[in-house]
Amino acid sequence: MKYRAVPGILGLLVWLAFPPYATAERINQEGRILGPLPVVTNAILFDTNRADAVVSNMQIFPVTNPWNECISNRPVLSNSTAMIAQIVMDLHTNRAVLTPEFEMNYVLVPDNQPLVPIQFVTYPDDSDLNGGTYPYGRYPIPTNMPIESWPVGTSGQTLYQWQTNSGGDRHSIVVQPGAGFSWETWEAQLVGTNWQAANGAIFNLNTNGLRPAGLTSGDAAGFPMFPALVRYDEAGRGMIEHACRLVVAKSLKACIYPATHYASSITNGNYPAMGQRLRLKSTFTVPAGWTKEEKAVLAGLKKYGAMVADNGNYFSISVTPDDRWPPGCFDDLTSVSATNFEVIQTTGPNEGPRSPGAPMANAGPDRTAPVGVPVTLSGVVTYSNPPPVILWKLYSGPGTVVFGNAAQTNTTVRFGAPGVYTLELSANDGVHAVAYDAAVFTVTTAINLTIAVTGTNVNLNWTGGTAPFVVQERGALSTGSWNNVLTTNAQNVSLPLTGAAEFFRVQGQ
Repeated sequence: MKYRAVPGILGLLVWLAFPPYATAERINQEGRILGPLPVVTNAILFDTNRADAVVSNMQIFPVTNPWNECISNRPVLSNSTAMIAQIVMDLHTNRAVLTPEFEMNYVLVPDNQPLVPIQFVTYPDDSDLNGGTYPYGRYPIPTNMPIESWPVGTSGQTLYQWQTNSGGDRHSIVVQPGAGFSWETWEAQLVGTNWQAANGAIFNLNTNGLRPAGLTSGDAAGFPMFPALVRYDEAGRGMIEHACRLVVAKSLKACIYPATHYASSITNGNYPAMGQRLRLKSTFTVPAGWTKEEKAVLAGLKKYGAMVADNGNYFSISVTPDDRWPPGCFDDLTSVSATNFEVIQTTGPNEGPRSPGAPMANAGPDRTAPVGVPVTLSGVVTYSNPPPVILWKLYSGPGTVVFGNAAQTNTTVRFGAPGVYTLELSANDGVHAVAYDAAVFTVTTAINLTIAVTGTNVNLNWTGGTAPFVVQERGALSTGSWNNVLTTNAQNVSLPLTGAAEFFRVQGQ
């Protein structure tokens, strides 16, 4: 005698109603799943929704990069208190507070953006020429390249007027999201129809590579500026997902990883070096009434910190001069004193997230699953030492999920409603970048039927669907019609054996 289980037709129809889902495989250092990177076909200014759609899906430097390094558990530097006191002493009282400077902007360009000559008039020897003839570089500069402070800090000048103006630091940043490069200059100016700048530097956003030792960039530390900016899109999500660019009044005649250049003659070790990393103390309580933008900045400063990048007149971080910022959305930051920060022990090129032995996570394949029934999760985490903290979590989905034990790779999950769910598996050893992977579950009300013979009866058990259920049978799948056997509100039934081959199916409502 043969018995076959056939899933209920109503369940199949429900399953077919869900749209296809492409597995998201790129996950950034914050555990945020990145969507497909939009193709840039023309120059896009930073203060637009189009730019947000691109940069929000960029992986700006690898997750192991110093700018993306979680430093919330790093030990405090032995002379942290003295260094903070020196930073405060070098500034006027009303300037030794966290100051958002609306300065660095950028433009996104396609990979085939035409290269134009730009003359480096002050530090051509420190500049990346990209095949240009000294002292000229060849950079993908569009006609709408913004210069630092435009548009909110340029007194209503048009972009062209500000491009041709003089005075100020006048940094410029051109980003190619597709190829993954940032082209950055200092003191950029359009003179007639020709571009010039003090110097220029090119950064590969796909690697952890640095400027050559001893070379400056748009920043005195030899840093890139683009990955350090507080941007409109990420503040809106509630978290600055990287370290910030920090300016102090005076610095040490030294640079530490990942800085490559210094700009000082001071040898007192209580002054911060270029590349020194500060962290907002975990004990600092952010008032509930502060804006989401302020909370995003302070959360980032606790987790990723800020690195000393230049000398200036304020204890400041760089915010994009985006005219979409709500008025006053950063005003409360100036009540945060520099004394609320501490200096931490930084990691080197082969330390922390860049050290060997990082854990790896695999959440398993994408699958379908029924509503309300425990489904086995078969995650895999590989690691050296120390053992990582493992966590399953609901990343997105239309309903609730209940894990058997979210701290185990092999556990169960039960979905509360039909729909498409993304579950994320993480492994955190407290040293390396957190390892993430995700699996997508299409949860349906399809009926999953099992069958077993016990003595003289055939037992049908099923999950999914909605009562009342109709049990049907027929002798062959290819011919004949389905015959109703019984209707029940239960999810199991026992039927007598007939001595002939039979196929069964169950239909729900």
